[in-house]
Amino acid sequence: MKQSLQLKIGQQLTMTPQLQQAIRLLQLSTLDLKQEIHEFLESNPLLEIDDDDYASSEVPTREQQEANDKKVEANSSEEARVESEWTDSIPEELSIDSNWDDTFQNSAAAVTSSTNYEGESDYESRNAPSESIQDHLIWQLNLTHMSDRDIEIAYAIIECVQSDGYLSITAEDIWESLSSELEDLELDEVMAVQHRLQRFDPVGVCSTDLRDCLLVQLEAFRDHPLYKSTYNLVDNYLPLLGNRDFVQLSRKTKLKEESLKEVVELIQQLNPRPGSIIDSDDTDYVIPDVSVKKINNTWQVELNNDALPPVKINETYSAMASTASTSEDATYIKNSLQEAKWFMKSLQSRNETLLKVTSCIVKRQIDFFELGEEAMKPMVLHDVAEEVGMHESTISRVTTHKYMHTPKGIFELKYFFSSHVNTASGGECSSTAIRAMIKKLVLEEPAKKPLSDNKLATVLADQGIQVARRTVAKYREAMNIPPSNERKRLI
Repeated sequence: MKQSLQLKIGQQLTMTPQLQQAIRLLQLSTLDLKQEIHEFLESNPLLEIDDDDYASSEVPTREQQEANDKKVEANSSEEARVESEWTDSIPEELSIDSNWDDTFQNSAAAVTSSTNYEGESDYESRNAPSESIQDHLIWQLNLTHMSDRDIEIAYAIIECVQSDGYLSITAEDIWESLSSELEDLELDEVMAVQHRLQRFDPVGVCSTDLRDCLLVQLEAFRDHPLYKSTYNLVDNYLPLLGNRDFVQLSRKTKLKEESLKEVVELIQQLNPRPGSIIDSDDTDYVIPDVSVKKINNTWQVELNNDALPPVKINETYSAMASTASTSEDATYIKNSLQEAKWFMKSLQSRNETLLKVTSCIVKRQIDFFELGEEAMKPMVLHDVAEEVGMHESTISRVTTHKYMHTPKGIFELKYFFSSHVNTASGGECSSTAIRAMIKKLVLEEPAKKPLSDNKLATVLADQGIQVARRTVAKYREAMNIPPSNERKRLI
């Protein structure tokens, strides 16, 4: 095989570090981007927070300034009064064997309490970890008089409590696990401790099933005229209530419709998931990236500039690039300056792309902002990508974990994208609009005779929207709407 040289001309896209950085910043949420900015500020001395922008964005009004001045003046006068009382209490001579706290304990406490200004909150209480259901029960157990044997049983029971408040195993299983540790342990002892724990807050925890949980909570309604009827229904006919079979319930409990309605309302006051009151999950906060407002009959999109700290190049350090004493220092400053400029350019590119894509979404979904969810139009990533002249992957990155603040609430940008369903007139309807229609039909349905999935599909077909029954069922389940037999209720 003869070797030869050939010259070819071609183009290829190279993922430079700057391009990789821009893509990574584009797909970050606001909270993640804020953390990324702070990490870059710590690693690169050429970039700093623009304090001028912070100051200009937080200039108080004249009324706020006057109120702040009055508060400062009041606090200053209070401090002066306490300081005067404290200095007047200092004796001229202090015995050698005395301690400072012995003489000035009350005065120091007064100063501490006086400097606790209104509006300050306890840092530890605000930043303390959330309490779990086990921690809440153990705290009450420590305040309850029990024998050491019962406390050991109680700890074993509490360890088996799930987040909803129910036990993950039965009392028999707990008895078997403790039989080897506690001598002559009987099942009645375990059940006695369990019954005592069920009266802890929230009432009904440590129950094995729904019936047991509701019966414990019903003890608070012993004086209710329908207590016995309610207890009988929960104890014997709870499955019929779950199936909404009110005809069978009325016949078996021998209650008239009005009395049965009061019994059901009493049961609805109980909590089937008592552990949900003690929420151990941390709250996820959402910071909107953009806001949409209607100004002069025109919907306008604005970036949320307050969500991220403004940054700028440190002029002092950047000027040292040409005056550095050594070449290594000059090289380090120049490289850091270049990285800082690229970082700021990537932030600017992210904001411009986000604003362009959001404006396109608002333009295409203008009917949603004017009329509501039922007017939502079908839209996919390709539609926006074609209009703004970007790739679909870029649109996907822009709309992931980005939120829009609107007069109707805060929505993720991906919420405005949905598939389409053909209508009888040859047009298209958004799946989001169909969900809104189903939700509206369910809210307006008769209480005694809810609409089935087949009936909902028929009603939508009468409005020109052809959807199958299984599609209606899929949308209904996605909105956490129970089936028709579970939605039946008494008037």
